[in-house]
Amino acid sequence: MSILASYVRTALVLADPSLPIVADEGDYQIVVYPQQHRLKVKAHGKIIKTYQVAVGNPSTPTPIGEYKIVYKGENWGPAFGPRWLGLNVPWGYYGIHGTNKPFSIGQHQSHGCIRMLNSDVIELFQLIPLGTKVTIYGHVLGDPNHEPRVLAEGDVGGDVQLIQSRLKSAGYFKGVCNGKFRSDTTAALKKYQRNHQLAQDGVATIQVYKELGLLE
Repeated sequence: MSILASYVRTALVLADPSLPIVADEGDYQIVVYPQQHRLKVKAHGKIIKTYQVAVGNPSTPTPIGEYKIVYKGENWGPAFGPRWLGLNVPWGYYGIHGTNKPFSIGQHQSHGCIRMLNSDVIELFQLIPLGTKVTIYGHVLGDPNHEPRVLAEGDVGGDVQLIQSRLKSAGYFKGVCNGKFRSDTTAALKKYQRNHQLAQDGVATIQVYKELGLLE
């Protein structure tokens, strides 16, 4: 974990506004389709590689949005396989890595990272430079067929970041939209709730999503 902490101190880039929007850099791009368990590599806009991957389970989903590769590491331990490509997700440690559980590939079984077969991640590691854009597709509020999460202090994720961004745009939140639901987000939300005749509990309920224009 000390390696992860060092990586975060040196490589993590905080994102603000609602979701990281990364400009295209270099010749390569990575796109990830969690529902299909597929990671695709593009060169000059054309798909040149497709890999089957494992992604986050419903309680620890793979983060949706646009990021970039900010760290490349080797041999962090069996659970991470032989290679790690770190993403600049602002609320936690996420990356593309190998695994000692190859049976999980093709399933929703990770804690949010993108797992690959060890031979595949070695190939990807050699191909992809730092700064490569990574787009992870999906619905930032979760499965569009289900209600989004009810959020409260202590939660983290892209949905938290989206709430923060809307509160900031409305003049209530003054902090960094980093996807971490802390006391400053609670205070901003309570003020918003008070001014909109909602229960002042600092909890982002479905009604709060609707008031903020995130749900119809």
